[in-house]
Parts: sequence; structure tokens; C-alpha cells
Amino acid sequence: REFKAKVLGSDKRTDVAVIKINATGLPAVKIGNPAALKVGEWVAAIGQPLGFESTLTAGIVSAKGRASRGNDATGDLVPFIQHDAAVNPGNSGGPLFNSRGEVVAINSMIATVSGGFQGISFAIPIDLAMDVVGQLRAGGAIKRGMLGVSIGPVTRELADAFGLAKPEGALVASVTKGSAAEKAGIKEGDVVLKFNDRVVEDSRDLPRYVTSVRPGTPAKVQVWRDGKTIDLSVKLDEFKDTTRVAAADDASGDKDAPAKAEAASDTRLGLKLRPLNAKERAAAKVAHGGAVIADLSERSTVEALTPGDIVISVMRKGKSSAVNGPGQLAELIKGADKGSTIAFRVKRPTDRAGGEYAELFVPEKVPE
Repeated sequence: REFKAKVLGSDKRTDVAVIKINATGLPAVKIGNPAALKVGEWVAAIGQPLGFESTLTAGIVSAKGRASRGNDATGDLVPFIQHDAAVNPGNSGGPLFNSRGEVVAINSMIATVSGGFQGISFAIPIDLAMDVVGQLRAGGAIKRGMLGVSIGPVTRELADAFGLAKPEGALVASVTKGSAAEKAGIKEGDVVLKFNDRVVEDSRDLPRYVTSVRPGTPAKVQVWRDGKTIDLSVKLDEFKDTTRVAAADDASGDKDAPAKAEAASDTRLGLKLRPLNAKERAAAKVAHGGAVIADLSERSTVEALTPGDIVISVMRKGKSSAVNGPGQLAELIKGADKGSTIAFRVKRPTDRAGGEYAELFVPEKVPE
């Protein structure tokens, strides 16, 4: 049968909408528990792929908590269930059932290079979808928690520099001023290991954990700092789906004049260092200290650092040291153990004009 439907609300970030039809006596599916799903468990998809009505395909759960790796807006907030039941155009929005006939997810997208099914399908966990449904039915607006940090992955090299036993967690690159994170005491350079007792195995886990909690709700955060774990309490802000862009003011004056400090060279990694000029300080928002990587020597061993990076601190064996200038940075590198990894906290220009900077941690291994 076909019915006319009215859209009551939708949420682009989870790709979920609520529609209403005027009908009675409709059959209903049973809602299952995605958390109980195990990798290798059988699942079945029902849809209308390529126009073929009521098509059933079967497969197994390939992985859980996946990011889609696409340019869509859902990949950073939805812990997709990956499965290999055949899904093609026309399956989107259809149910994914477990072996007990319960709906555990909504089929959403596929990974493909041909445009057709290649064994990698993604589905939205039904518990997340039903939470969104409840909010849309109640008020038509979705409210999500926000911590107020910029994060990055913890690689094996960074784990070594931070003194972590294994590469896991989310590395805090920056903390928004006045945010819930700042009020809770979270600092740049912290590694978030747990959120509300849920282990952050991958940095992409943290946004999903945080946005699943309502704004104003108290939460627990465990971070790694200076070689030890610290437990903090935070009351979350409300997530706003906006991007803030910061740029330097182009005021008059000789901003390209070098600061009163001397350049230096590091012979271990092959770095040529210089002080920041006034324009760089204004654009990168570095009030004092720091060192710019001016160039790399012919025998340089660096793999991740690039000329133009502004180094503001270094992390060695879980201990952070602020960079006061080029000479001091060269001494910090000189004092590192052979074969150890140094994590450089840098501000890197994101445009050719050097008007905007991104903050990140870059690992480099000291030669034996």
C-alpha cells in the first residue's frame, strides 16, 4: 500500500527523519539492541535495490563503531555498523535485522569505487536512531553535548613520546576559551582516555560519546597528563554545527621584521630554526616564545615537520616543555635519548599567506 506522509522532523548529522502517515492496523518491527551485536553475527537487509522490490540480502557484521571516511556529515558522530549484506542504491533507509528478526540498524551507505556493492556497507545503530526519533517527536530539535576541544589521533610514535603503554585515546590539540573543557580543567596536550567510563580506543570515538550526552549533563573524563591519569568532571555545553574561522588582522606596521632573538641549528634532526616575526605571532596567536622551522638540512631525518611550522612545546617521555626560543629548542632536542620519540606541538599555516594556523602534534624519532 502507498500513503501520503508528512515529515515531522529530520536530523542531517545522523541521517534520520521522522514521518507520519494516517493509517491504522499497521504491522511493526521489533527493535533490537545493537550493543549486543557481535562481529561475525549474521544480519539481513531488506530494501528496494536498483528498483527490485522487497529484496532480502544476508551477510555478517564486519565491524562496529566505524567512521564512513567519506565527506558526509554523519561520519564523525555516528558509530556505523559495518556489514557485508549486499546493499545498493534503493536500500538506503531500509532495516538491518539480526538473526532473531529484530531491527538493529538502518542501512545508510556503502564504500565503493564502482558505484555498486563491494562488500562494505554501513548502517546507523537503531538505538541512536530511536534517540533522535524521540527528540524529534518531543520538540523537533536535536540537542547534543559539546566538550569544546580540537582533537587528533594518538599514533604509536606519539604514544611513545607521551609515555603511553599503547596508542589509544584522543590527543587534545586545543581547548576553546570559555568552553566546558576549559572549565573542567582539560588542557592542550592532554590525552583523553575515557569518557563516562567508556574507553576512547580511537580519537573518533570521543565526538560520538560526547554528542550522545545531553547539554548540561555532568560527565566524567579521564585524561593522561605528565605521565599519569587524572579524573575530571565536566558539565557539557550544547553542540553547535558551525565552524569558526580565525584570521589575523592586517594592520599597518613592519610585521615582517624579525624578533630580537638569534637563529639556531639542530644537528640531530637537521632543523634550522629562527624566531617568530610579529606577523607570525599575530596570525598564530603566540604571545611569546616559540621557534619557526626555517629549513631542513640535507641530512635531516624529519618525516612530519615542515618549514614554516611554529614549534611551541615538545613532549618527551610524557613530560612537556615549553619552547622559549630557537636556541632552547635545539638544546631540548640535544638532550633527548637516542632512538626516543619527541612530540612537537606545532602551529602550521593552512594557507599560503600565513593568515590562518592549525594546531597539531607531530612526532619525530631521534636517530640512534
